[in-house]
Amino acid sequence: MPVRRIYSFADPVLRQKARPVGRIDTATQRLIDDMIETMRAAEGIGLAAPQIGVPERLFVAELDERVYVFINPQIVRLSAETEVAEEGCLSLPGYRGAVERPTTATVRGKNRRGKIQTIEAEGLLARCFQHEIDHLDGVLFTDRMAPDAVLKPVEQEEPASPIGDRR
Repeated sequence: MPVRRIYSFADPVLRQKARPVGRIDTATQRLIDDMIETMRAAEGIGLAAPQIGVPERLFVAELDERVYVFINPQIVRLSAETEVAEEGCLSLPGYRGAVERPTTATVRGKNRRGKIQTIEAEGLLARCFQHEIDHLDGVLFTDRMAPDAVLKPVEQEEPASPIGDRR
């Protein structure tokens, strides 16, 4: 399971709408394993396939020692209640910004075995799922920041953003 290169904000693949995953085969399983390994090596809690240069609708996330794999995910419900919190991104290391998002999100998609799963997430997990699905649509967290919001550099001694980094 090799660690793959994470593409930066300047790479065009991050602005493309990802194509649906067709058959879930051995190559898909390898991609999932590589994504999990890459996410962990980068100390992130989420990673979308376009971030490693693969324009397919697939993301992985890990929170509270649980790994989530979503293939062809769709948001089926978002709460009316929102919250502003700082986010970061493995594709823009060292920076974070305030983003308003719904506090709960219900996401449906296939797991790595091809079975349909529906997860109602709240808090940080809901934010993570929304952030990763945005990547699949070519949307970056900076696009979701308020017009007057400022992208801030992360200082070494401060804990980094929850989405982009675990440190």
